[in-house]
Amino acid sequence: MQPIVVTLDEARRLAILAQRLAGPRPPATSDGVMEIFQSLNCIQIDPIRAVDRTQLLVLWSRLGGFDPALLDRLQQDERTIFEAWAHCASYVLTEDFPLFAHHMTEEHIGGGVWGERIRAWMEANAALKEHILERLAADGPLATSEFEDIAAVPWESTGWNAGRNVTRMLDFLYNGGTILSVGRKGNHKYWHLAERWLPPGTDRREWTEEDVVRRAAHKSLRALGIATAKQIKNHFIRHRYPGLQERLAELVEEGTAHPARIVGQDGEMWAGEWLIHHESLASLEAIRSGGWQPRTVLLSPFDNLICDRERTEQLWDFYYRIEIYVPEAKRQYGYYVLPILHGERLIGRMDSKLDRKSGVYAINALYPENEADVTPATAQAVAGSVGELARWIGAKSVKLGEKIPTVWKAALEIL
Repeated sequence: MQPIVVTLDEARRLAILAQRLAGPRPPATSDGVMEIFQSLNCIQIDPIRAVDRTQLLVLWSRLGGFDPALLDRLQQDERTIFEAWAHCASYVLTEDFPLFAHHMTEEHIGGGVWGERIRAWMEANAALKEHILERLAADGPLATSEFEDIAAVPWESTGWNAGRNVTRMLDFLYNGGTILSVGRKGNHKYWHLAERWLPPGTDRREWTEEDVVRRAAHKSLRALGIATAKQIKNHFIRHRYPGLQERLAELVEEGTAHPARIVGQDGEMWAGEWLIHHESLASLEAIRSGGWQPRTVLLSPFDNLICDRERTEQLWDFYYRIEIYVPEAKRQYGYYVLPILHGERLIGRMDSKLDRKSGVYAINALYPENEADVTPATAQAVAGSVGELARWIGAKSVKLGEKIPTVWKAALEIL
């Protein structure tokens, strides 16, 4: 099969369209949120609220202003999403439960010394395990704090989990597929028995490893638009793709995936084999016929588009590392920096923070990738996205720092 040849700009646009960051926005409703989940498969969860939690920012980047309560409603009332380990701790679709259940069994707790240690600790604390299961059966869902710590043997660790016996037992019961994290209030998790929480009709069959990998690879490629095998492996159920090459060959043979090559901006063909998902072919046709509808939008540091840092560098020539854990004096850009997507390019990054007591949204700095991108047109586009974000997070005013290009700052001053 002859590979489909695309330019670098086309490859970028395919990825952005697959990620729902171009074209018409879905409605800011429950259906719209579910539409985004159907495209992305997973949305990472993180508690940091320098601007807002990443699970909300990822949706905002695609929907615009929406009610965050929609996410809770989908998880807690409609039960169409639940929490699982995708490429990180994430919200995922309940319809994809078999993909995660395959890895949520006693045998996937692990082997070797680590697995033996967990099993021995759980056996020594059988009373704590039964206490949790009985409380959930009688009163679930329950928060972590609602369980009594009756551990006979404390969990020993040199890290922050030392002595956190209830949390450890909940984690191990989750890893074994017995319980699920089914809701959050602030940073507090709520748990329930998997068999009680999963809605009727949920596929509870045991899928074969081949079926799990084939389905996950299909969904990963569809969310990426165009990707290498390595990028597929780094996405969605990250690194859990045994036998991936065989499954990808099957997807190509059945027409779900198509071989592709990328021509760089210098006209040279890139090394390496790429794949385009069949559903992205319509997007490619639209791109080539003038149907590209770009947006300018700010992205969460953990956004699905850029969560694979190596892919982000390769496709967008954009080096990004979050500096939350870097000492302040050594940070290059800031504590919580939002990349700026403009059309098919990442043109800069913004260091900002909302003071929730005063309502002041401080734009500490704006760093363009290239000075040539600092134009009146990009100024208006960036200011529009910043203004929309400020209104959505409830900012009462915007405060501008000194590290902002003059042209961009002039547009921001009217916010």
